Amino acid sequence: MRILVVEDERRLAQNISRALREDCSYAVDVASNGADGLFLAGSSEYDLIVLDLMLPKIDGATLLRRHRQSGKRTPVLVLTARDEKESVVALLNAGADDYLTKPFDLGELLARVKALIRRGKGHATPVLKVGDLEVNTIEKSVRRGGARVELSPMEYRVLEYLAHRPRAVVSKSELLEHLYDFNWEKFSNVLEVYVSGLRKKLGHEAHPLIHTVRGQGYVLRDGV
Repeated sequence: MRILVVEDERRLAQNISRALREDCSYAVDVASNGADGLFLAGSSEYDLIVLDLMLPKIDGATLLRRHRQSGKRTPVLVLTARDEKESVVALLNAGADDYLTKPFDLGELLARVKALIRRGKGHATPVLKVGDLEVNTIEKSVRRGGARVELSPMEYRVLEYLAHRPRAVVSKSELLEHLYDFNWEKFSNVLEVYVSGLRKKLGHEAHPLIHTVRGQGYVLRDGV
């Protein structure tokens, strides 16, 4: 998953991005002002945006409004120092999906981020199921046929993204877009290595779960 954090308080932005990377294994891009945040939000596909309201150049509420007017439906978690009822109602009406009032606990932020991503992908529970495969997005664990499958962090990230989009063909470019931030040099052949490792570890050669659609990408589904 790839997250955009728009926050001008440097220490807070660092703490949030570190927690998202280390605790959730998400790719994270950071913008320190509203103008850069609006540009990034419009030029890349993100699974969630963490947005501060008090920003230089373009304030968070304006960024949110313009982002929604462009047709983007990316889930947005707003960080605000204002907890008045009128401000919260205005944020939600402008297109925010959830909000946190500063100061907040990082654990609560991570929990809300995960919930919003699940909701955005159309999943109500943290356990994603495809056939006899279970991906627990809270525990970051995988089971097939009840047996635990040990994966590397990147193998898990690839599988989790595919599990969020079961039976849909996901292109290599889409996977790269959602797995890596701007600081990583993207090479599509790296994905082939991870997918190959996943297939071996998931086993069941007679009933594979990850299928290659020639010229299009990969699809996670139960059955041929």
